[in-house]
Amino acid sequence: DDDYDDDDDDEKKNDGERTKASPPTKNETHHDVIQRILFVYAKLNPGVRYVQGMNEILAPIYFTFAQDPEKTFKAHAEADAFFCFSNLMTEIRDRFIRTLDCTSAGIIAAVKDVNDLLAKADKKLHGHLRKLNIDPRFYAFRWLTLLLSQEFQLPDTLRLWDSLFADEKRFQYLTYCCCSMLILHRQQLLSSGFAEGLRLLQDYPPTDLHDILALATQLKNRTKLNLQTSNSGQLVMPIDLDAHLGLDVRRRTKTG
Repeated sequence: DDDYDDDDDDEKKNDGERTKASPPTKNETHHDVIQRILFVYAKLNPGVRYVQGMNEILAPIYFTFAQDPEKTFKAHAEADAFFCFSNLMTEIRDRFIRTLDCTSAGIIAAVKDVNDLLAKADKKLHGHLRKLNIDPRFYAFRWLTLLLSQEFQLPDTLRLWDSLFADEKRFQYLTYCCCSMLILHRQQLLSSGFAEGLRLLQDYPPTDLHDILALATQLKNRTKLNLQTSNSGQLVMPIDLDAHLGLDVRRRTKTG
């Protein structure tokens, strides 16, 4: 207990209050349950602890169990949600560990995959975003870390997650979905400047999810790309996204 950080508890409490789901009992609100699950997870996983945004991963899971029409199952929503959340986090937790950010196991490798896929699938759009200096980390970081849970309404998030969880190469399909989201709004992005383009990507406009999934599947079938994101069978290698994007060269040019 001595290594527990009160700031983590405050952050979990704030995130829990922002999370939308239904309360399991009359005496308890949903964020009480969310906060308790996150607290137990952080205590059982000291190497990961709690990172802001985990509540957005937990919320759809908890909501699904809390809305079960069968009362017997609904009564165990908290335990079932904790079990499923813990299992999901074993697959994506490296993206929440800051010390792994710039390795093939971390979030930067996933961002690089989206950027590389866009370059192969739509060179014109990729070149335009690069010309505008819209760093893919500005938008893809949240998309990839939270499995797009903040970009769509809950029903669409649940439908999207069905496809993500069905992916044999877990969450590579997420890369294609992110690229699809960019291409579906290519005309707006191509006609935009830095501020307008970044605003669109950070506050993604309402889009038919079926269009996103259909294009993502097309991209997966026709665009072959060796994704950098590591899995349990790969070595963890360093990733220098600044060098990959040419940002280090631009900085040296400006300072020189």
